[in-house]
Amino acid sequence: MLGILNVTPDSFSDGGRFLEPDRAIEHAEAMLDEGADMIDVGGESTRPGAEPVDVATELGRVIPVVERLSPRCRVAIDTRRPEVARAAVAAGATMINDITAEQWPIAAELGVGWIGMHMQGSPATMQRQPTYADVVVEVRDFLVARAEQARAAGVGEIWIDPGFGFGKTLEHNLELLANLDVLVSTGWPVAVGTSRKSMLGQLLARSDGADQHVPPDDRLVGSVGTSTYAMLQGAGLVRVHDVKAARQAAMVVAGEAAGER
Repeated sequence: MLGILNVTPDSFSDGGRFLEPDRAIEHAEAMLDEGADMIDVGGESTRPGAEPVDVATELGRVIPVVERLSPRCRVAIDTRRPEVARAAVAAGATMINDITAEQWPIAAELGVGWIGMHMQGSPATMQRQPTYADVVVEVRDFLVARAEQARAAGVGEIWIDPGFGFGKTLEHNLELLANLDVLVSTGWPVAVGTSRKSMLGQLLARSDGADQHVPPDDRLVGSVGTSTYAMLQGAGLVRVHDVKAARQAAMVVAGEAAGER
């Protein structure tokens, strides 16, 4: 389970809450106590419409946090920039969480893990009429091709992530969620991140008969439900804000699957 730590002022869910390093470390420690296996540190918002920040700003946000966390736990760096990925690994990160799916050469060179994610467009443009002939097939083929490149380059730990909400409509997201087994059947370990995303705000509003999308802080039920479903379908890693709830749900379902009552 990958605990989300946004060291940003503008992330869609908790932007600004953990921008100060001491608060970021405190929150990370709380997630570890709740059962997180790894902390995912990001210093640039990649929400739809987000504008990029400069490299120096991103480095200033994430490196002090990675340096303090890495002796205590495994740390992933969530970044689009090679400079930030390299600096974070030097500071102790052992995984690159890569929404561009282009940084596998760096992971190979530095001997760290790599999560390659599918995204259509960029954060600033990705939700402007995303289009697919067959979203499941296109996402699968893209990720498998990148994973094979990463393996050929020598990356030892590879994950593929369908990129819920990254250049996908609600219908695209639901099609991917319903067909996660297609990604799992490729044999590559699958990572999933649906936590608090807009798709859940839309679905929860529909279930309540509401006109307005449910805000991020009220999306716990949808977040836990989709992460648990993803694990049941074979996803090996889920990226979550609410670690305790996600862990408890996973343990309950695992107990049921094992025949415990």
